Amino acid sequence: MVAKQKILIVDDDNNIAELISLYLTKECYECRIVNDGEEALKEVEAFQPNLVLLDLMLPGIDGYQVCREIRHKSNLPIIMLSAKGEVFDKVLGLELGADDYIIKPFDSKELVARVKAVLRRFQPAAPAAASQTTGKYVEYQDLIINQTNYSVIYKGKTVDMPPKELELLYFLASSPNQVFTREQLLDHIWGYEYIGDTRTVDVHIKRLREKIKDHANWSISTVWGIGYKFEVRS
Repeated sequence: MVAKQKILIVDDDNNIAELISLYLTKECYECRIVNDGEEALKEVEAFQPNLVLLDLMLPGIDGYQVCREIRHKSNLPIIMLSAKGEVFDKVLGLELGADDYIIKPFDSKELVARVKAVLRRFQPAAPAAASQTTGKYVEYQDLIINQTNYSVIYKGKTVDMPPKELELLYFLASSPNQVFTREQLLDHIWGYEYIGDTRTVDVHIKRLREKIKDHANWSISTVWGIGYKFEVRS
């Protein structure tokens, strides 16, 4: 029997948390609920969830800090839940490492679909070096991006990278020297619900550049006033 995927629900409103748990339990996920940030960090270690649904407004340690603490240790998928719909709040959540951001109130079907989408994208990197060059991948000097097993090898070392960052890097590197607008990247990587929120792309490019430094033969380049490209130099 295949083990159920586990979801940690972190929300100080127990009625909302129970409702979310009901939706996800019907989809055969194993759910656990906690109501504050400190307990959430403990349960990440004890419960070992496959994904965290994280409310931002929590007593004690807020959701932003919980996300920051989790990101220091792992690439565990995180979907933020918030009544705050401002672009600033979304961008801050994404900058801290969230994989998605859902605004309350939300539709139950949308929530389930987003959970499934994030879990589908997230797969641990394969440990064997030989497996890095099988499946759907692109390779440059000192860089292998494999979208089949969601791994990035940079200068011989595995780079931890959330799914959205990897998908963005793979998409750009798959079309070297082709310029993409922010809107095109949003549409391809995030889908229609993020159209108009172009800061999302900028945030992820910034995080990629922090992990993957410019190389003598290639770089992630800004095309001012337009967007970005994966520039390859001969």
